[in-house]
Amino acid sequence: MMMEMRSLEAALLVLVLGHLVSALEVPLDLAQPPTITHQSPKDYIVDPRENIIIHCEAKGKPHPSFSWTRNGTHFDVEQDESVTMRPHSGTLVVDISRARPEHYDGVFQCTARNKHGSAVSNNIVVRQSKSPLWSKEKNKPIVVQEGVSLVLPCRPPAGLPPPIIFWMDNNFQKLPQSKRVSQSLNGDLYFSNIRREDSRNDYICYARFTHTQTIQQKQPITVKVLNLDAINETMADYYNDTELLNEAPVDDRKPTFLIPSGHSSYKMVLRGHVLEMECIAEGLPTPEVSWTKVSGDLPSRRTSFLHFNKTLQIVNVSESDEGDYSCTAKNQLGSAHHIINVEVKAAPYWISGPPKNLVLAPGENGALTCRASGTPKPSIIWSMNGDRIENLPADISRKVEDDTIIFTDVQVGSSAVYQCNISNPYGYLLSNAFVNVLHESPRVLTPANKIYQVIENRPALMDCSSFGSPIPKIEWFKDSRASTLNGDPYILHDNGTLEIQVAQSQHKGKYTCIARNSLGASENHVYLHIKEPTRILKQPVDTVVQRGRSVTFECTIKHDKDLLPTLIWLKDDEELPDDERFIVESNSLSTSDASEREWLRDHGELPNDDRFIVEFNSLYITDVSERDAGLYTCYVNTTLDQDSVTAELTVVGRPDPPTDLELTDQKKRSIQLTWIPGEEHYSPIQEFVIQYEDSLHHQGHWHDIARVPGTKTTAHLKLSPYVHYTFRVLARNAVGLSEPSSPSRMYKTEPAAPDQNPKNVRGSGNKHNNLVITWEPLSGLQSNGPGLYYKVSWRQKRPGSDWITATTNNSMYTVSEIPTFSPFEIKVQAVNNHGDGPEPAVAIGYSGEDLPAAPPANVQATVLNSTLARIRWDPVPPHLIRGQIQGYKVHYSRAHSLHKHNPHHTEKRVLTFSGNHSQGLLPGLHPFSHYSFYVSVFNKKGEGPKSEKQEFRTPEGEPGPPASLSVTDPSLDSLTLEWSPPHEHNGHITGYNLRYQPVNNSNELGPEEELALAANETSVTLQNLKYSPRYKFYLNARTSVGAGPAISQEAVVKQDEAVTSRQVDIATQGWFIGLMCAIALLILILLIICFIQRNKGGKYPVKEKEDAHTDPEFQPMKDDDCTFVEYSDNEDHKLVKESRTPSNGTVKRDDSDDSLVDYGEGGDGQFNEDGSFIGQYSGKSSSRDNAEGPESSGAPSPINAMNSLNSFV
Repeated sequence: MMMEMRSLEAALLVLVLGHLVSALEVPLDLAQPPTITHQSPKDYIVDPRENIIIHCEAKGKPHPSFSWTRNGTHFDVEQDESVTMRPHSGTLVVDISRARPEHYDGVFQCTARNKHGSAVSNNIVVRQSKSPLWSKEKNKPIVVQEGVSLVLPCRPPAGLPPPIIFWMDNNFQKLPQSKRVSQSLNGDLYFSNIRREDSRNDYICYARFTHTQTIQQKQPITVKVLNLDAINETMADYYNDTELLNEAPVDDRKPTFLIPSGHSSYKMVLRGHVLEMECIAEGLPTPEVSWTKVSGDLPSRRTSFLHFNKTLQIVNVSESDEGDYSCTAKNQLGSAHHIINVEVKAAPYWISGPPKNLVLAPGENGALTCRASGTPKPSIIWSMNGDRIENLPADISRKVEDDTIIFTDVQVGSSAVYQCNISNPYGYLLSNAFVNVLHESPRVLTPANKIYQVIENRPALMDCSSFGSPIPKIEWFKDSRASTLNGDPYILHDNGTLEIQVAQSQHKGKYTCIARNSLGASENHVYLHIKEPTRILKQPVDTVVQRGRSVTFECTIKHDKDLLPTLIWLKDDEELPDDERFIVESNSLSTSDASEREWLRDHGELPNDDRFIVEFNSLYITDVSERDAGLYTCYVNTTLDQDSVTAELTVVGRPDPPTDLELTDQKKRSIQLTWIPGEEHYSPIQEFVIQYEDSLHHQGHWHDIARVPGTKTTAHLKLSPYVHYTFRVLARNAVGLSEPSSPSRMYKTEPAAPDQNPKNVRGSGNKHNNLVITWEPLSGLQSNGPGLYYKVSWRQKRPGSDWITATTNNSMYTVSEIPTFSPFEIKVQAVNNHGDGPEPAVAIGYSGEDLPAAPPANVQATVLNSTLARIRWDPVPPHLIRGQIQGYKVHYSRAHSLHKHNPHHTEKRVLTFSGNHSQGLLPGLHPFSHYSFYVSVFNKKGEGPKSEKQEFRTPEGEPGPPASLSVTDPSLDSLTLEWSPPHEHNGHITGYNLRYQPVNNSNELGPEEELALAANETSVTLQNLKYSPRYKFYLNARTSVGAGPAISQEAVVKQDEAVTSRQVDIATQGWFIGLMCAIALLILILLIICFIQRNKGGKYPVKEKEDAHTDPEFQPMKDDDCTFVEYSDNEDHKLVKESRTPSNGTVKRDDSDDSLVDYGEGGDGQFNEDGSFIGQYSGKSSSRDNAEGPESSGAPSPINAMNSLNSFV
């Protein structure tokens, strides 16, 4: 469809350009000779089932009459009742119901005449189309040996026109073709080499006759492909009715050509026709065919390679295509060459077009030219009104010079129709052109007031089609007719058309054309409008998508508001498929909307002009499949212009499986596999995976055997003996792995002796007097032949030992009654019915182990410190270990502590030292303890006897932390600490160390104090703890070695519970909350009254009460403006903090609001969240605290109560 649109545009352009140079058209109301306007083709094939219609239409003034000749003689239509001539026409209609169609086969020619001359048609050759039946024949079955070439003939019946040939099966499915199997140009089916899978009984050749729309079928052909043994076995069955081909064995062979024959051939083709040359070769493996031109390059744009490169096609042949062409067939074994000599002939063809009608005024001169070429050079014959000029009387006003007739001083009455006939052996050209002598004043033929709409910056062509004899002169004016339009930017053509090559907005307006000759003048007015071009703003882009996904193409267009555009989407220049997966959405955006127009302008997509309309269009394709791949075009056109953008959609998918697997270069241990890659689906093949199936040993299982790059189609495979191989190939690209190819034919390798012996031969005992020999058995693929078994040999590793051999079919052999843990040399050899494998390698194994027979001797301990001791021993001799030594184990236990309060601690532990050691360290011992231990050796079998038990003692160490630490009897300035001795004394306790320090509200620690306490003390009372209500304590014990780790505890000094309780009650009482609400409401009323009084210019009554207020913390309102003074943050904090009342009656300014209940032990739950006791941590003097005490301890004032409420909030 896209091509049709482009062709239409090209045709319109040619029409316009042709109009600029065409001859003068004679109006139909004026006298003129006949002109043939429509006629049937020269070679006219008709359907015998329908009436025969032979066309001949003409125009002229007066209207012409018609007559016919048939086969060169007059054909009287009135005398044949089966033939009628249409009214006002020369067209003949033959009624076949009254006559036989073939009776009207022949050469017909039509003549149209009036009083001014006669025009004749081409010679119209009428023939009936034919679709004859296939001759009856019985096709014998064809039995052929695998690998040979084969040709199945079609030989269709001769038809008119020739039929289209194709091969199908009984189910009307086309037979698959490939580089190995293909159809020739004459319809025969060629096999370069035949395979077992080609066997079938329904090879059917069909011929389709296009003119009659009928299909004829040849009798089916049966082909049976066998190997040589099968042919011999079935010879008797097919002896009488079978055509047997090629009984000799078939080997791989180099190519030879089946067609054409010989080393060279000749072909002639006509200029403008299609040249088709074919080369079909046979060979094994299948040959590849390539083409070259010996004397130059192939015309790339006109050349196609068809039928798997076997056919070379060149369309629209020209003289430059003449020469020698070479086709080459090649496989791994060689090549074949053939030269085709091509000669190009040419039927006559026009050089500058047929002669044009000539209109002359009396006394004028003119010429008719009939210029054509051809190969060989054609001859020219001139006729006038159907009669050859040389047979007519001489005329001094007419002179014939080869391909031109020259007319001089013509007069009224000299009008006539001249025929030019150009011919050579390959065809002819016949053209009519009249000479019309007239004497007419000018007339403008272009419609009056015609409006021309032109796209800005495009050419503008305004017609002034006129007629007159003599030919009028044309003048153009614009608007005021100030001057003629001649010169840049205007171009005046010979036919009167005015052209503006680049039309701009200033060129719009009214134009006037005037036609003048010697007999008068005529004028006409036209109007030129300039329109904005249609453009695609947002273009679709090339997209790559995987199969099954979705894709979107967007296309945004801009067009003149006076032009109605049509936007369509095309796929590969055709309409979109009728598929619901293709969704087109569109909407319009009128640029009169200021905001939308501004957005487009900001993005540079729309000029500052309100004459545009923007439309958005999208093409959605869901569930993309491979058939959706192609070129998608957004095509928009108006009555004046068009624009289009094309984007390519590439659909990638897994490749198709390879085909045509062939096995060549067959050897005992290798073979060559070739294949044809499948369709890549736009994702290049990265590699091929070759797999094999061993139907002898592991049928149904496929294994990878090789991988080759995606650029190769051949693999050299190494094979193993005694395997029934079947191969298949898979292709991989970036999307994934293809389906497997069809399996190749089976290839059986001969059996042989094993190539390898078992791997991982090992020897070890599971009892103290045996040796178990194991190995990895060979697979069926590795066995190389039937009857696989293993020859097992062993001997003790010592001088003079002889090999002992046994055989087995298993992968394990046990040797019994041998010395314990003795080294043996072992080897395992693979053997089958065809011989022994290679000499096996010798491995070392050991017989079974037994428990060690002796303990370590001379065991002793050295104490290094209170937690570490070193143990030493003499290693056990290897022969007494009776196995592979694994290490030594030290068994030790803490018999008891040396401290009288905790004497018994039975702890048994084992420490293992891997390898052959003679000493080791025992870490993590308890100080001041008694230990006993013994040592034993162990192997894989287990532990040997124990050594004699030994003992050692550890010295004193640092004690553990005290078992507990608690605070009792807290008072206002003292408390008591109680503790328990450490669980782990680790020696004799010599005393305790107590450290303590105060903690402030920021959790910062104060100065530390330390006390030394006696070993027999378990409590202490601390006095004068008045600097802080919170303390942190650290207590640790000490021995003669040093102090141990400390235990810590925090404590709080006791408060005055009465004060605390009162503060809690105030904060939670209902009357207190009500009072706070009343104060807030009072303040709101005062504010309202203040603003009212301020507006009136007076003062409000509450002012006196405010003046009488004596609370120093309350700030009065100013008399000047009746406004409140602002409170600073410091003042606000001051009020809040002074509302906190500690238990001792003091008020302390501090930043902490923490409750002492959060600090664990020592709290009694009576402390409030208002910050009681915090003042004791501040470090201030007690005099200042006491001075502020009465103010805070009294009944709270309203202001203080409010501040206290703020502190809760």
